[in-house]
Amino acid sequence: MMATPEQQLQTMLDNLPDKTGKSLEQWYSVIDSEKLNKHGKIVSMLKSQWQVTHGFANLIAQKYLNRKDSAPSDLIAAQYENGKQPLRPIYDAITERILCFGDDVEIAPKKTYVSLRRKKQFALIQPSTKTRIDVGINLKDTPAEGRLEASGSFNAMVSHRVKISDISQVDDELINWLQQAYAQAG
Repeated sequence: MMATPEQQLQTMLDNLPDKTGKSLEQWYSVIDSEKLNKHGKIVSMLKSQWQVTHGFANLIAQKYLNRKDSAPSDLIAAQYENGKQPLRPIYDAITERILCFGDDVEIAPKKTYVSLRRKKQFALIQPSTKTRIDVGINLKDTPAEGRLEASGSFNAMVSHRVKISDISQVDDELINWLQQAYAQAG
């Protein structure tokens, strides 16, 4: 009995590390470092610089480009992998509260964080470690004190940061700071 196309694809994916010397994620890093975004250019680079066969180069390029076009929920899911899964309920609790601010709230997932926007970014949510989410907040003319610390080297796109390690810290104080930032972004 002949293998289905899906089975053939899975066999290629299973054999990828042995046949090419790298996992799919490692190939993604190579392509990212080359700053390529066209199928033909990716295939050419993999074949010429890495001696990857055409079939595997084609597969890697397709998977890479499909990943780049992935749905926002996939980007968010990827942020909460590799030991960070317990933080996902914290993210969900924060976004659930933020969506109540108004219908102009935009949740814009990036590779490593989620930007919260109105007319401009007013906050971001980033799972920084396996035990902590950092909430970056843009609050003009607000002094840093207590949990609301200066963003420092955390992220230049926000003025403040709040470290969250437990869902109980998604409290009225945090939501009030986020709501003030939302209002300032309008």
